[in-house]
Amino acid sequence: MTAQPGTSSTTALKFVVLLGVVSLFADMTYEAARSISGPYLALLGASGTIVGFVAGFGELIGYGLRLVSGYVADKSGQYWGITIVGYGINLLAVPLLALAGHWEVAACLMIAERMGKAIRTPARDAMLSHATAEMGRGWGFGLHEALDQIGAMLGPLIVAAVLYFRGSYQAGFAVLAIPAVLALSVLMAARFLYPTPRDLETGVAQIETEGFPRVFWFYLAAATLVAAGYADFPLIAYHFGKTSTVPDVWIPVFYAIAMGVDALAALIFGRLFDRGGISILIVAVLLSALFAPLVFQGEFYAAMGGMILWGVGMGAQESIMRAGVAEMVSPNRRGSAYGVFSMGFGLYWFLGSAVMGWFYDVSIPLLIAFSVGTQLLAVPLFFMVRNHERRA
Repeated sequence: MTAQPGTSSTTALKFVVLLGVVSLFADMTYEAARSISGPYLALLGASGTIVGFVAGFGELIGYGLRLVSGYVADKSGQYWGITIVGYGINLLAVPLLALAGHWEVAACLMIAERMGKAIRTPARDAMLSHATAEMGRGWGFGLHEALDQIGAMLGPLIVAAVLYFRGSYQAGFAVLAIPAVLALSVLMAARFLYPTPRDLETGVAQIETEGFPRVFWFYLAAATLVAAGYADFPLIAYHFGKTSTVPDVWIPVFYAIAMGVDALAALIFGRLFDRGGISILIVAVLLSALFAPLVFQGEFYAAMGGMILWGVGMGAQESIMRAGVAEMVSPNRRGSAYGVFSMGFGLYWFLGSAVMGWFYDVSIPLLIAFSVGTQLLAVPLFFMVRNHERRA
């Protein structure tokens, strides 16, 4: 298929928006669950170390498995099939948390939810990369992330409303079956309307290569340092609940605020990325690295400020980091590239989360120093990538 001048970008925009709506309902489902997963595990008898380990191990599986799913997607060409299976596992695990009576069962379902996300993400991002070629990588991924995070903001608010009206955590998980079904319905409609998203990217030569360019590995190394220093929200929520810094009913609201900032940051930084490249990512990292002292040592309003900075970082990670990968790798290798990138990112997220969970039980100042210091170590590597980008 050859897109007509003036219509290709419009078609691409529609595709990005449609997948963005899928992500909106999907994030409404699983991000709402993640907003209360820390306190829920604590209610079921888990310790801080267990919460940190479950969160980190979930991310390890959720990112590491992407190496396999991305490779399979490139080799088989079944991008839609893999995406649909992944979304099914990802979303259906959430309502089942309402039936968990022990922290071990809840932990397994939380990890299954991450597995589903791992299966579908490289294939979905590869399809998105074809559409964003026409409209700008940063803007396309930023728009998708913004829609994604609108759902991530609404979901925790739904759970907060359930808790406010004296509902239980189990009731909150059960309600999330509704957006899960809506997400799967829109996904099937997208599959019907756009059976071959590869056609949205025109005029790009297929370059057969055995590996990835050197700059990709520097980029990955920098991203893994950011991941290692980024505290997962279940640990933050656990801290809020344990110290009573933030009342229980406000914990999902804080998460919703962070997701709203995430959406806005994705749009702003995505548009700026198309003009300024990696320099914009460096600015985002420098800002978000400051969240830890505010979140773990501040009172109510300082903690809220920390969650805003946390949201800025998440917006950058989920939009312009993905856009950067698409800029470095040829179309026929992007599924694998996203898989490799996600595996490295998730491995260090797991290691960092496990360390910070342990630090939390031992010394919160050590946790803060580890979080801030590790993220700042990524900045020199991002400068190396930026310099390579300018020379190229």
